Amino acid sequence: MKYRTLGRTGLKVSEVGLGGEWFNGLSEEESIRIVDAAEQNGVNYIDIFMPQAPTRDHLGAALKGRREKFLIQGHLCTVYEDEQYTRTRDIEKTKRSFEDLLHRLQTDYIDVGMIHYVDSEEDFQTVFGGEIIEYAKELKEKGIVR
Repeated sequence: MKYRTLGRTGLKVSEVGLGGEWFNGLSEEESIRIVDAAEQNGVNYIDIFMPQAPTRDHLGAALKGRREKFLIQGHLCTVYEDEQYTRTRDIEKTKRSFEDLLHRLQTDYIDVGMIHYVDSEEDFQTVFGGEIIEYAKELKEKGIVR
């Protein structure tokens, strides 16, 4: 596997990352096997945005005992409500969902934080002119998002 430096972070990430969307609906055992295969093949970057509780739990089990071997990208502003994945700009929902991510992954930090799905100038202004960006900065200052 080849690795590259991720922007100005200094993090060395595998050229091939593991996108997480298709983990939805998989069992814990299937999730563990996929993470095993990723590790065996040198993949060290996992994007975890899925807000569904079982998916997060299964990935937490798959990462148990080897969290430090992976760089995790976690998303802010993703929620699961009424059996539907959606984004939010509600700060309380954002905080609850992010805290749930950490809890279910059995970790106290993620390596890369991403504000999910900014898709218009108006949305950009909402995110970068308000509580969402302040929360992201707070998480970074505390080392929760590295």
